[in-house]
Parts: sequence; C-alpha cells; structure tokens
Amino acid sequence: MAKTLDIIVCGALGRMGTKVVALASADKRFKLVGRVDRDPGPGASLPDGVLPVSRLAEALPKAGAVIDFTSAEASVRVAAAAAKAKVPAVIGSTGFNTVQSAQLRSASRSIPLLVSPNMSPGVNLLFHLAAIAASVLADYEISISESHHSMKKDAPSGTALAMAKRVQEARKSSKEVQTVSQRMGDIIGEHTLTLAGPHERLELTHRAHSRELFARGALEAALWLRGQKPGLYGMRDMLGL
Repeated sequence: MAKTLDIIVCGALGRMGTKVVALASADKRFKLVGRVDRDPGPGASLPDGVLPVSRLAEALPKAGAVIDFTSAEASVRVAAAAAKAKVPAVIGSTGFNTVQSAQLRSASRSIPLLVSPNMSPGVNLLFHLAAIAASVLADYEISISESHHSMKKDAPSGTALAMAKRVQEARKSSKEVQTVSQRMGDIIGEHTLTLAGPHERLELTHRAHSRELFARGALEAALWLRGQKPGLYGMRDMLGL
C-alpha cells in the first residue's frame, strides 16, 4: 500500500479549499498537515489551526504536496515557496498574466508543478475532443458558451479560455474564438463548444454538478505528482491525453 500523502491546502477557507480539506480528511490516502489562508487584516485573526500565507514556509517541511486554490497573484508566491522547499504543488487558480506564467515555469524547474484551470477529468477530456473537432471540421464556425454562479469574478472563465486556446492550436490560427459568458444563480459550471457548418451543428457540453468534482481532481493530481520529475504539468498529462 502506498504511503499516505501529507498535504497542505492553501486557500483553505475558500469555496474550493474547504472542499479539498473535507475530502482529504475523509480519505485514508491523505493526511492534512496544514491549512493556510490569506493574512488577516489588522485586528482580525484566522480560525484555530489555520496559518496565514506569510507563514507557509514554516509548514512546508512537513508536506509531501501543496494544493492551492487562491488567486493568480497568491499562487505564484505559493509555487515559489514550494519550489524553494522542494515540495510538489497543484494549482487550480486562473487568470495568470505573462509574467506570472513565467514565474510558474521557473518554479517548475525545481519541482513537479501541475497547473490547471479546471481539475475535472471530464472537462480535460472535453479540451481534447474540442481540438479534434476543430481540426477535423476546420471550415465550421466555432463558439464557446459558459455559465457560472453570480459570484464568479472572471469572465470568460479560465476553462473557456483554455478551450479557446486548444481550438486555436488545433487550427494553427490566432483568430479569436467567440465566447459568451453568463453569471447567474448558483451554477457550478457549464461549458459548451459549438461547431456550425452547412446543414448541421455539433455541440460538446460539460456540466459540473458539484465542486467536489474539482476538489477530488486536485487530490488525485497531488497523488500523481508524487512520481513525477520536476516540470510543468497539466491534467491532460495525468490523464494521458
């Protein structure tokens, strides 16, 4: 039986972090050795057992992996700290700019680092199918529609942007893929790729029913990283796509 994986969860008090903490605590393959969240403001404090991110470095020597669901700005700092401590990291944040992406690549030279805008196996298979469809139906018009809960800040979603990038790569084109975003209610996440040609339309759709899907994907990614060499990975690497 494989050794239990000791993990630290960054963004532990957020929507995704709390899901990861709950699932890891109930899964014998994992041992939660640290919960980290943003530094509290003046006069505020974090719940017992939760460290501010400024103290992440002192917790890292106990960890076999870090799982991070925070923000682009915070995630690059987490990746840098993990690289310094030689601890593999899984990052589920989105919205990285060019400089931040370069910082992640730099960190990946020291540790196995998996970065994905979406930890769902189904969504990552959808990326793969989208590239195939865009290549085979090269003359068809193409668009992406995505819907999320009303509290989601970024639009288009990181998932939609990643899908558009796969389409562009498949078609060897920089032409923008038209994308429509909706923010409403408590929708977890829905993405549809539409290809329209003469007399027919092809639609590829993924719907997430629970955030547990993404939390479970992140935990499985952390287990997979344990056997990898330093480098920058995505979910498609884990899935063999």
